[in-house]
Amino acid sequence: MDTMCLIRTLDTCVSHLSSTGGDWSARIPGLNWTVADCVAHIAEGLLWYATDLVAGHRELSTMDMKVRPASSPDDLIRTVSTFGTVLVRTVEASPPAAVGWHPYGLGDASAFAAMGCAELLVHTHDASLGLETSFTPDPALAEATLERLFPDAPGGHPAWETLLWAHNRVPLADFPRPDGWRWTLGSMS
Repeated sequence: MDTMCLIRTLDTCVSHLSSTGGDWSARIPGLNWTVADCVAHIAEGLLWYATDLVAGHRELSTMDMKVRPASSPDDLIRTVSTFGTVLVRTVEASPPAAVGWHPYGLGDASAFAAMGCAELLVHTHDASLGLETSFTPDPALAEATLERLFPDAPGGHPAWETLLWAHNRVPLADFPRPDGWRWTLGSMS
């Protein structure tokens, strides 16, 4: 996973959220969030990933990062764009041997880029459900994210559908929905 994939994913999701009207206080079906809560969560995740990668091997738990969901949709989108750019620049500046802490284990820069892509793609999908719109990204973005974070996911199905399945969002053919999910973060080089 490289930063170009993260940049394209960020651009895709920000563009989609920017072009979608609707009620951002609407609840997202199947989740305990409003659209605004979800988009605030995307932004928080992106900034946490950048921070965790820079912090290295140990959890940095000395602060709280909270994006205010009561902000306007435009400001929430701008926050996602800004924090996504922080993650892109952090990944680009990371030395090859850099690893960062995450509850699922230590990950290299490509893992953090992929986590940013997953955060953006899956939660833009979630927000779209709350806004009653459709979101389908470029299959190459879903495929790169899926391959990096879920290398053991079943093959032979569309990558976007499989990525959503791996995050327990949709059923996938004859495969049961996962009870939970966990990313594979170890170095893939």
